[in-house]
Amino acid sequence: MAASTIHAFLKQLDVSRTRYSLTSIREGAVMVHVVLPGERWEMEFFEDRGPEVEVFRSDGTIGGVEKVEELLRYAAE
Repeated sequence: MAASTIHAFLKQLDVSRTRYSLTSIREGAVMVHVVLPGERWEMEFFEDRGPEVEVFRSDGTIGGVEKVEELLRYAAE
């Protein structure tokens, strides 16, 4: 995908005042993270093909300290 395409996408996010962050976890790809209420979007843009998009949606359940402990146990495995 051409660099101008990701730039156009980022400009649209800027115009809509949507907050995002950029990172790269795979060689040759730029990842755009967008967080909306109850959702997290991960879009990876590649130079040689179209983007890959994953959407993570919350079911609305709010946890407490038990969820922090669950995460720490999971991360330690």
